[in-house]
Amino acid sequence: MANFKEDIGKIKAFVFDIDGVLSLQTINLNTFGVPNRTVNLRDGYAIQLAVKKGYHVGVISGGKAKEYKKRLNSLGVTDIKLSSSRKIDDFLSFIEKYRLDKSEVLYMGDDIPDYKVMRHAGVPVCPLDADSEIKKISSYISDMKGGEGCVRDVIEQVMRLHDKWMDSDAYKW
Repeated sequence: MANFKEDIGKIKAFVFDIDGVLSLQTINLNTFGVPNRTVNLRDGYAIQLAVKKGYHVGVISGGKAKEYKKRLNSLGVTDIKLSSSRKIDDFLSFIEKYRLDKSEVLYMGDDIPDYKVMRHAGVPVCPLDADSEIKKISSYISDMKGGEGCVRDVIEQVMRLHDKWMDSDAYKW
């Protein structure tokens, strides 16, 4: 790996975990024992803009998060794998589907189930509050915590580098 800024110049796709990345690590449970996930609106804005600009965006989660799937679909994300017991297999399927080289994929994870995927991804990144083992293998650690803008942070950096952040499409939802 060269350096983070050079590596993100090649990015054509983003893949994210849900719990601890797209939502907070600490989650309240409702009366049915189902997690109530909190979303970050700025993460959502960045995700929909990335999709609109032609980036492939995927989500791989070990959690069920069915209610979160509706939110992701509304942002244009269609590659969503829930209840993933082997994230590496789902990640490799995503790469194969779009004929990507691993160097073209940024993966953001926060905990041990993300470890194998992050070792394989071209640009492994994590939120500020990720597990120490994940931080060790990350080429970039966001200054934002999971669920608090870390996704926006990395998408914005990539899109700014590609001159796709502040153009005419940026002002439309």
